[in-house]
Amino acid sequence: MSRHRTALRALLTLACLVAAARPALPATPKTTVNVFAAASLTDAFGEIAKAFERAHPGVVVRLNLGGSQQLAAQIEQGAVAGVFAAADDRWMSELKDRALLDGDPATFASNRLVVIVPRTNPARIGRLQDLARGGVKVVIGADAVPVGHYTRQMLGNLSRLPGFDPAFARRVLANVVSEEENVKSVLNKVQLGEADAGVVYRSDVTPALSHFVRQFAIPDSANVLASFPIAVVKGGGESDLARAFVAHVLSAEGQQALMRHGLIAVTPLAP
Repeated sequence: MSRHRTALRALLTLACLVAAARPALPATPKTTVNVFAAASLTDAFGEIAKAFERAHPGVVVRLNLGGSQQLAAQIEQGAVAGVFAAADDRWMSELKDRALLDGDPATFASNRLVVIVPRTNPARIGRLQDLARGGVKVVIGADAVPVGHYTRQMLGNLSRLPGFDPAFARRVLANVVSEEENVKSVLNKVQLGEADAGVVYRSDVTPALSHFVRQFAIPDSANVLASFPIAVVKGGGESDLARAFVAHVLSAEGQQALMRHGLIAVTPLAP
């Protein structure tokens, strides 16, 4: 019996030596598509990227998420991007004017604004007019940030509505304690209780986040419909795959994914 065990060990040792001597097969190279997307698209584009990868074996979608103004600046400075998805038309137009886009941009979604407060609501905000009350700490996006630009438009619109002080926008802006570089930063400050109120996109208030913040709807007559454009970036490599990614975002599957994450679809969907 001992001789059998010895022979078996010898065979196993030989097999290990043969396996070690055999050259390793080279890893299958991955093709990468770099997608620069507004921070408000984090969850939606995360889902879309996974679906695109499943449909294109061997392709990896690398998401670079941030403020649209930051992403546009990176592209202008030479960052390699295959696709740019912005939260407003200003920064897309900036790249188009600089001849950095491969083709015309297309609007792929829209969004609306909401006001959020911490779930504990320490400032006792009960209506939008309370944002102008002295001592309320408000956080919004900087004017260069799409959500910040939309916020200022919305506040001006509210100032012209019955029931609002004509100085409403000026008084709210006087309460601003921080101007953030992307919408996720606004969200985080309110969620952590570092501000009494903030303005974000409706899609940012996910079911999970609703445990930590409350939201106040803005009348449609004063709200702003945010437009989200997408385009292929010139010189970003893998242009065919970049165009395929844009087509996927505009497809029924992509639009449904956007809707699941609270954005408004722009492509008509079959009933």
